[in-house]
Amino acid sequence: MIDQRLITLRVFARCGTVGATAELTGYSPSAVSAQLRELQRVLGMQLLTKDGRGVRLTATGRFLVAGSDKLIAEWESLRAAAMEAGDQVQSHFGLGGFSTAAAQLLAPLAATLRSTRPLLEVQVLEANPSRCFDLLVAERIDLAVIVAMQSDTYGEDDPRFEQTVLLDDPLDVIIPADHRLATRETVTLEELASEPWITEAAGSTYHSLFTAAFTAVGVTPRIAHEAVEWETQIAFVGAGLGVGLLPRLAPLHSTENVVRLRITGKGKPARRIVAAVRRGSIASPLIQESLGILQVSAKRILATRPEDEA
Repeated sequence: MIDQRLITLRVFARCGTVGATAELTGYSPSAVSAQLRELQRVLGMQLLTKDGRGVRLTATGRFLVAGSDKLIAEWESLRAAAMEAGDQVQSHFGLGGFSTAAAQLLAPLAATLRSTRPLLEVQVLEANPSRCFDLLVAERIDLAVIVAMQSDTYGEDDPRFEQTVLLDDPLDVIIPADHRLATRETVTLEELASEPWITEAAGSTYHSLFTAAFTAVGVTPRIAHEAVEWETQIAFVGAGLGVGLLPRLAPLHSTENVVRLRITGKGKPARRIVAAVRRGSIASPLIQESLGILQVSAKRILATRPEDEA
């Protein structure tokens, strides 16, 4: 197995501070410092140097961390193969993902695994994409569900991770129930171009999706209001302030005075949702089982909404 002190060093390399490393690994700051000092002593290498009131990696430390990527991947691959050969799974399984994925995909997955594998300890952590990758490095979680375009810091060629596409989540239009088009099942973006729109602020991931969708149909929407959370946007629409886009994976929760319509024609926006794991672990029986459950759940949700909200 990989020395836990090396894992701590890798987390420190990502976070840059002892405090952040402690928060991610679950150790106390003093325990993190002790592990790093002990690793230096055992290896006979100076891995850290003073940097103001803190410490930073030396060139030797950075080289060791970069070189350990292959070592970690080989260990994960060996562990996955050994588990499969003995028809075993690990005793603890950590899951992480953004809010909608955690609620709509990971919670049902955890419930299924707890039912089919009562001895398995499953933990679900809601976290943004950057933190999900940090948690994977820290080995706090084993599988993360993220929106692909929110993980630009970690490209598909990052040697620490492997990604699997789970679904392309289309964005639907949500409008007030008394809107002139509310009785329709589908609508085009051109038909709503003159409406007051609700979206995130410029520079955000979903604002980029929003802009690209209207660029594709050659119209310029009128942005009247900004909202960060889906629940806030739904409330704005319900109050009659405008219309917005909502991922199909995100539920309406039977919100009064809001109707969801599918988009047809050009410019149909969608977000790609992927599962990320530590490189080498993709063949793990539990990860393969989980990916299958997630894909089935996602397919069911995409096929039945908005009918199941009527």
